[in-house]
Amino acid sequence: MNESTAALALAIGVRVRQERQSRRWTLDQLAEAAGVSRRMLVNVEQGAANPSVGTLLRISDALGVGLPALVERPEPAPVKVTRHGDGAVLWTSQSGGRGVLVAGTGPPDVMELWDWTLGPGDHHASEAHTPGTRELLQVQQGTITVEVAGQPVTLEAGDAAAFGGDAAHSYANPGLQPGRFSLAVFEPGVGPGSRTEVAGA
Repeated sequence: MNESTAALALAIGVRVRQERQSRRWTLDQLAEAAGVSRRMLVNVEQGAANPSVGTLLRISDALGVGLPALVERPEPAPVKVTRHGDGAVLWTSQSGGRGVLVAGTGPPDVMELWDWTLGPGDHHASEAHTPGTRELLQVQQGTITVEVAGQPVTLEAGDAAAFGGDAAHSYANPGLQPGRFSLAVFEPGVGPGSRTEVAGA
């Protein structure tokens, strides 16, 4: 991990541990609720892992806080500003692709705003998110193929798409030039009382 990735991993680890301990959950309880291994959870909390977006989503959903709460610094200000280059880089590829979470809201209805770049040939698959999740995508540059529930749609610069994020989906760049798109994700009903609590917590 480079320095910025390591710093983000440490910050995520601290937030996950704080959220878990505030619920008086053991590592095993959170691992079971999130559907991840105990070893992975230990590595995340220690900042020793660079977990996938899917793993972070499972952990944040199990904690009921939404993904932005794990990666953004808490700010009491009425306007949270993310300066250019300060977003949380949560996915990278060898061809220069990056998935950057640039802004988000807290529960119960979590909104995430992403800036994605896919290098030529890049492909990012995403598991189905929680029921009711919706995604909006607009291509800024190049060509992006979005596949939702096995149905691919190719989008050019300026094109946009809306789809249910609660089905398996993926983003790919079939072109020879980098592709870039903005992505908004809406996940309703995140937080205490909206999910089944871990037994004995």
